[in-house]
Amino acid sequence: MPVRVIEVDEFDLVVFGASGDLAHRKLLPALYHRCADGQLPEHARIICTSRRAYSTEEYRDWAREALQEHVADVEGDKLSRFLKRLVYVTIDIGTGDGWDGLKALLDERPEVIRAFYLSVGPDLFGTICEGIGKAGLVTDKTRVVIEKPIGKDGESAKALNETIGAVFQEHQIFRIDHYLGKETVQNLMALRFANALFEPLWNAAHIDHVQITVAEALGVGGRVGYYDTAGALRDMVQNHILQLLCLVAMEPPESMNADSVRDEKLKVLKALAPITEDNADRLTVRGQYRAGASAGGAVPGYLEELGAESQTETFVALKAQIANWRWAGVPFYLRTGKRLAQRVSEIVVQFRPIPHSIFDAEAGNISANRLIIRLQPDEGVQMKVMIKDPGPGGMRLRQVPLDMSFADAFKVRNPDAYERLIMDVIRGNQTLFMRRDEVDAAWAWVDPILEAWSGSKEDPKSYTAGTWGPSASIALVERDGRTWAEEG
Repeated sequence: MPVRVIEVDEFDLVVFGASGDLAHRKLLPALYHRCADGQLPEHARIICTSRRAYSTEEYRDWAREALQEHVADVEGDKLSRFLKRLVYVTIDIGTGDGWDGLKALLDERPEVIRAFYLSVGPDLFGTICEGIGKAGLVTDKTRVVIEKPIGKDGESAKALNETIGAVFQEHQIFRIDHYLGKETVQNLMALRFANALFEPLWNAAHIDHVQITVAEALGVGGRVGYYDTAGALRDMVQNHILQLLCLVAMEPPESMNADSVRDEKLKVLKALAPITEDNADRLTVRGQYRAGASAGGAVPGYLEELGAESQTETFVALKAQIANWRWAGVPFYLRTGKRLAQRVSEIVVQFRPIPHSIFDAEAGNISANRLIIRLQPDEGVQMKVMIKDPGPGGMRLRQVPLDMSFADAFKVRNPDAYERLIMDVIRGNQTLFMRRDEVDAAWAWVDPILEAWSGSKEDPKSYTAGTWGPSASIALVERDGRTWAEEG
């Protein structure tokens, strides 16, 4: 099946932190694929900047190595055409040196779309935005892309948004969450709102509970310094997981207009029942991995990697409730962690059991239907249904999956989330990006959990690397007569 490619308007994309890990692994490969597929206009430029004193040719050599490492089957002609788009400018954010060179480049084409991608640490977001403003680089066609984390709590997020908002208008600010660019996440919207099958059942009368799991087999690695100041709740739940919850739980928007979608997501965030010091011990579990085995080898514990004592959680499990008519009484079980049994991100919608069985005991147990939306590693959708076991000899029932792997179904390369999101930035489409009030509402729910944990005398519960987390997370679900769905 051919992929429809819609060209975007002429643009200059300025990548701050262009010599960093995100640019190396994600941004340059994403832009290369868009170029190779013919989506970039002829004169689109990618202006790369960092404090390293590269020439443009030296940076192109660095970019070539990145693409050869992270892109399968890089083609010579397409690679050469892409590298010619790259221009490098050295800017030292600390001293302010180099802004004049960037301004001179951008002033060559003041009429085209101008996007600034801040692929840097969050402590530099405000400084760079202020620098962009002082250099006079903001036009009516300017956008700025902010990576997470946006603040470390509600107060710092508001302060950062005020700083950015002093330079850019809200419609120019793109707060990126790469999970929202995944093909399966958008197919969740299609499943719900483009089919008559699911939406009539998408409520407390038919759904028993929902599970959202974002599990990583790796440890914190080179991010240990950042991670110890954040932890799993800030790093994954406040943004990625809550955004997934919103897409599962929101009411049908009026249209796919960006603000229509984000209005409905905001309602979900505001309807989340509070978790505070009064109930955090019953509704939350925080854990920290110790030494164990992962991917067939021994791995150290978090404290060994950090080299110090720490109360930072590397695992979180939560029981969330949405206080509205659609979801009253339906628990949303959320979990995420490092050094778990496998790398998997999925949403499991567990339907209620049938009200009455007409089959005798010899037919076997009847399991309730389950919809599994897999985000990674193999994106796809699976529905568990009951069928008759083939063959003579009476009625025997078993549960089987109706399985759709996107790679198998469409026979095309599955674009990376960053490919879609960067092109949406150029188009000015904010549907898959967080609005400021969404960020505020997410922190308003997460902050009391952090406060409850900080006031608790309990340490994070330890779990062995290579397992599914602390036993308390299993108890969190089993107290309700349910189990985590571990498909393996």
